[in-house]
Amino acid sequence: MSLFDDILKARGLTGKTRDLFLLPRYEDKHDPFLLPDMQAAVDRLAVAREHQEKITIYGDYDIDGLTATTVLLDAFDSFGFTQVDAFIPNRFVEGYGLTVDAVERIATTNSTLIITVDCGSLSEKEIVRAKELGVDVIVTDHHNVAPIQPPAVAVINPKRLLADYPEAYDKYVLKPDAAGQALYPFLDLAGVGVAFKLIQALQTRLEGLPDGQEKWLLDLVALGTVCDIVTLVDENRANVYWGLKVLAKSKRPGLKALMAVSGVEPAKVNARSLGFGLGPRMNAAGRLETAQYALDMLRATKGMEALEKAQQLDDMNRARRAEQDVIFKEAIIQAELYKNDNVLVVSSKGWNHGIIGIVAAKLLEKYKKPTYVLEEMGEESKGSARSYGDFSAADAIRAADDIITKGGGHKLAAGVSLPTAHIAAFRARVNEFYVAQKLLNQQALLLPKADVAADFSQVSEALIAQLATLEPFGSGNPQPVLKSDNVLVTNLRRMGADAQHVKLELQGDDGTKLQMLAFSAPPHFFVEPGEYVTVWYQPDLNEWQGRRTVEGRLLHLELA
Repeated sequence: MSLFDDILKARGLTGKTRDLFLLPRYEDKHDPFLLPDMQAAVDRLAVAREHQEKITIYGDYDIDGLTATTVLLDAFDSFGFTQVDAFIPNRFVEGYGLTVDAVERIATTNSTLIITVDCGSLSEKEIVRAKELGVDVIVTDHHNVAPIQPPAVAVINPKRLLADYPEAYDKYVLKPDAAGQALYPFLDLAGVGVAFKLIQALQTRLEGLPDGQEKWLLDLVALGTVCDIVTLVDENRANVYWGLKVLAKSKRPGLKALMAVSGVEPAKVNARSLGFGLGPRMNAAGRLETAQYALDMLRATKGMEALEKAQQLDDMNRARRAEQDVIFKEAIIQAELYKNDNVLVVSSKGWNHGIIGIVAAKLLEKYKKPTYVLEEMGEESKGSARSYGDFSAADAIRAADDIITKGGGHKLAAGVSLPTAHIAAFRARVNEFYVAQKLLNQQALLLPKADVAADFSQVSEALIAQLATLEPFGSGNPQPVLKSDNVLVTNLRRMGADAQHVKLELQGDDGTKLQMLAFSAPPHFFVEPGEYVTVWYQPDLNEWQGRRTVEGRLLHLELA
């Protein structure tokens, strides 16, 4: 077998499973009516279409919410709805999710139906208030659910099935022995994925979007799915796989302009392009001012208008990075005071709470600890959390329910609001929660896991081309990692203004050499020539001035 075959086998991809993975079939999409309350939502929207009711789509300010909002706006236009608005909450005014104030303002616009995307599952009092004002609510969401659902017309959230049938699922996928039940087979859809399932369901009832034409929405579905870091398996993999092909020939002036300012070639667009190119620029608007700028870019119909809006997002992203660097340096100083804690909690005035989520991720990477970063805003503070391994950032917040104002999210990313006076108590509580979980060897979970061991002679352009067929890479389908044992360091080159990057030349037993590159490398990566090391790396192709060379992106290194 080839090295590529070994990698597939190591990932459990053999036989028919291998074929379906390498060429995902969009046609294998799951029945949308297996999702909770889907029928009720379709029935209500059919009535709204018949009477041309005023509808407000209540989005969210991240990319998942923005793409989901755009999916519904585009599709509803095709279905013939004539009175549809979008309401994108401002992070600095409404904050996350549905709010009573926003509901009351929407009611004054004569809307009789609100459809939430990427939020709403825990919005009990807000939905009660909407009912009092004569406004129905349909929730489409993928976040944590309440034990009792809010009084909406429908709460379409795959996670409801996980709450109701926990034994039927393994890592969000329906177990084979539960396949006979009428349950949705895959629960880790992003918010945009749930919105897309609503469109698929509406296609069975309403005219205007013929079967197959919804595929042109997959560019948006791919963008939201990749950037929300859900697992890229099952239905998500198929949606992103085909969505990237739609994006490569996108009809949307906004996305074409955003790719241009991001330096992304449409023909070469991949999941990394979305996560590191398009995504940060779109998110910058909501982090600094309002996500409405990003929605306007997605909805632009003229080329020059789209380019202006995309350039505006690019400018905002540069400003975001500068502000983020300042906060990160200040946060490190404070983190050093608590570096012996299992969970880091740092806070300060003036730390833009639109940016602190990224800072939390960078602190996690530096200290290898779950991290909460808070902006102190007078008597109240707002924060973002990032976690890894077995520690749930959202469950830790739940364990502090009695001392916080509100909070929630996912296992690996969450948000919280609390009285500033309670920050010390919150720090103690989440650390107590960590200890109570009796977690073992968590930092080892951050080390790369090799798919296979490899000799340098096996690492070629042909292998890299084969590995590309495993795209899109992301959560649940990481880019393959190779491990090479006992290789000789023949050269060391320090790079960067502060010599913070390293390029090593390594030689295998048969004399084959391979360059390895690591940016912002830790000190132990700077190994002098003559030493033998074991390396974990991802093979890549470097193209420079017409020359193509195979090299490795160095992930981890140990002295042999």
